[in-house]
Amino acid sequence: MNKKDQRLKRKVRIRKKISGTADRPRLVVFRSNRYISAQVIDDTRGYTLTSFSSAKLDGEAKLTCETAKQVGTELAKLAQEKEISSVVFDRNGYYYHGRIKALADGAREAGLKF
Repeated sequence: MNKKDQRLKRKVRIRKKISGTADRPRLVVFRSNRYISAQVIDDTRGYTLTSFSSAKLDGEAKLTCETAKQVGTELAKLAQEKEISSVVFDRNGYYYHGRIKALADGAREAGLKF
C-alpha cells in the first residue's frame, strides 16, 4: 500500500466516528504540496458554511507552519462572523503533526473551540 492509500484508510476510519451538525459543524483540512485549505461543513444539510485556503493569502506564501496557522486564524474569523464558535476537527486522514497541528492551533487561538 502506498502513502495515499494508507491516508484514505485512516480517513474512512475517522469519518465513521465524526459528523458535523448545525450546532457543531465539522472543520476539515486538506493539504497538498502547494497549498493548505480548510472548510467548515454542516453534514446534516451537506453545505459548506465557510472555507479558506493559503492560495487566498497575499503574495507568494510558502507552505509552512506559519502559513497554516494564518489559514486557521482566518478561517476562525470567517466562522465567527457566521456565529460558529464550536466545531469538530477532522484531520482528513493526515497525522496531527506539523502543518495540520499549526492550522488547528491557529483556529483555537482565534476563538474556535474543539
